[in-house]
Amino acid sequence: MRSILTRATRACLLAGLGGIPGTGLCTAAPLGTPTQQPASASYESLTLAEALALAFPKCEVERGTIYLDKAQRAAVERAAGAPLVTRVLHPYRASRSDPKTGLVQEVGTAYFETHRVRAKRETLMVVVDPHGRLVRIEVLAFREPREYLPRRPFYAQFASRQLDDSLRLGKGLRTVAGCTLTCRATEQAARRILALDRVLAESPEPQPAPAPKPIPKPTPEPKPAPEPAPEPSPALTVTPTGT
Repeated sequence: MRSILTRATRACLLAGLGGIPGTGLCTAAPLGTPTQQPASASYESLTLAEALALAFPKCEVERGTIYLDKAQRAAVERAAGAPLVTRVLHPYRASRSDPKTGLVQEVGTAYFETHRVRAKRETLMVVVDPHGRLVRIEVLAFREPREYLPRRPFYAQFASRQLDDSLRLGKGLRTVAGCTLTCRATEQAARRILALDRVLAESPEPQPAPAPKPIPKPTPEPKPAPEPAPEPSPALTVTPTGT
């Protein structure tokens, strides 16, 4: 069967890179090579639902809402070494039931973060496993020019990383020439999410407020029985006497 290749795909193959037939996209490139796209083009790859399906296939996913207090926010920023972008979180926790035992097993948590790269924003999905390790990072939207978006090998090196000193550019992470600001923003986002996940795991679960006790209704005092009306005295009949 004759394969149908676009000009862009042929160019990829001639350059020694892989390509996806019919798409014009190269699928592999050296880590230091940024994407070559028009400077004005932005990038959108996945919707939120598609990203969750990719991260947690055949899982039950529950969306939560968490409001960080001042102490939690300070703890996160101290551990991450980067400022938070919001104090309101919506973690998506995934679980799966064992078909044999019926036990529910926690699979992981996905966090979505939108932050500024240079002048415009990007949105990332960062997935953390139950042991506090990174699973994957996906780019959902990138508003900067696409030439500043690193290729997949850059994001793949975050897998299995924990919140330690190796999760830094120039140490455990390699940067991409021409994409320094994007690499830095991704590093900070990964550290923030891992710090958030750790602080939330160490925080006690909020206890529900006790239900208010019912206010007893006052028992009405019994009304005294009305006194019976006195019976009228029989009228005296005066019998006239004769004279």
